[in-house]
Parts: sequence; structure tokens; C-alpha cells
Amino acid sequence: MSPTGRLARLQYLPGSFRQLSAGDHVVCAVSGVAIPLDALRYWSAELQEAYASPEIATRRLLGQPQA
Repeated sequence: MSPTGRLARLQYLPGSFRQLSAGDHVVCAVSGVAIPLDALRYWSAELQEAYASPEIATRRLLGQPQA
């Protein structure tokens, strides 16, 4: 079981991720919002970053500034 309230360490892969250390969430690389692992849907394997929403992920990957 993952400890509640603990930051997980992940390796982001194309289409999946591997949990490297126990935890229940990661932090969005752009907004700083906590993302529960069961809600994590957007990340970059190349940049090894998680994103809280598809809009944030798209802007980040296109190099556009955040609104």
C-alpha cells in the first residue's frame, strides 16, 4: 500500500509509468498541483514530468506560456 499524503517517485514511460518509491501522488511540473496516482493521465516520458490537465500538458509540450 502507498502511504497517504506521501509524494511518489515515478519513471514516466511512453503510455505508462513505473513507481520507484511509495506514495499516493505526484506534483504537476507546471502548476504545482498534487495529482493522485489513480488520476494521473498526462505526462512526458521525454521530460520526465507529470501534468494536471490536458491543457497544461499541451501548452508545456508546445512551449507556450501558461495563462
